[in-house]
Amino acid sequence: MPSARLAGTRAELAEVLSESSRSGPVALVPTMGALHEGHATLIRTARAATDGPVVVSVFVNPLQFAPGEDLDRYPRTLDADLGVCAEAGADLVFAPSVEEMYPVSTGSTTGSGSTTVTVDPGPLGTILEGESRPTHFRGVLTVVAKLFGLVRPDLAFFGEKDYQQLTLIRHLARDLCMGVDVRGVPTVREADGLALSSRNRYLSPEERMVAVALSRALEAARDRAPYGVPAARWAAMKVLTGEPGLDLDYLALRDGALGELPDHPDQPIDGRALVAARVGTTRLIDNLPIRFGGDA
Repeated sequence: MPSARLAGTRAELAEVLSESSRSGPVALVPTMGALHEGHATLIRTARAATDGPVVVSVFVNPLQFAPGEDLDRYPRTLDADLGVCAEAGADLVFAPSVEEMYPVSTGSTTGSGSTTVTVDPGPLGTILEGESRPTHFRGVLTVVAKLFGLVRPDLAFFGEKDYQQLTLIRHLARDLCMGVDVRGVPTVREADGLALSSRNRYLSPEERMVAVALSRALEAARDRAPYGVPAARWAAMKVLTGEPGLDLDYLALRDGALGELPDHPDQPIDGRALVAARVGTTRLIDNLPIRFGGDA
């Protein structure tokens, strides 16, 4: 099996990139590790998109975890991740420490794991996931901006499962003129529809059965969406409220830019149904592209 080179510092990253024998656009796949088939699909998509180097970052970013969230128990499986990266076609794995990503500046009192400069996600970062996790997207955009600055990619690949995150990162690259083509890759699912997630490993077998209600609710919304937004919402909520053991955070039916939709569009609108819920102690999210209105 081919191998991927490992870099743990900025200097090592720059050295390996400068020594790459590949010519062509540089592709980046940012991850927090605990890689699964969804991540492998991202890497394979990146590999197919360029003859240049494919870089995968593995970094559990403390800035996107609020106090009380699962930072400490988030799975860290670097050895296994290296195998996934190599098999999927990555050339380089960048796995820095917290101190390497967030060095303490002279005179700073922020301490390890924080930074004096962060990226404000704007109004879109305050809704949905941003309402439930107010500091989350500031942390996500800050680390992505740093990775873009360190790797200097031409292309970057993110999963559509985190659709709000993908939308905000596209805004980041566009609004700050970063010159990175941010590409979304469709969600990879289990045979029963459950979206692949590193957090699925926290679920007991019984909780795993409950969690499938998220994808079933989104499919129910999709089936009723031609009849308008209220019909789609009713169908999804019927599934979600009928599932004991599922604590719903939100169900949102939005347009493709995550804006509000009219209840009964005159013309079909391509949008998204998004859901977040807690199953046991594990918080899960999912979404599905949906066409609203026009066909009933």
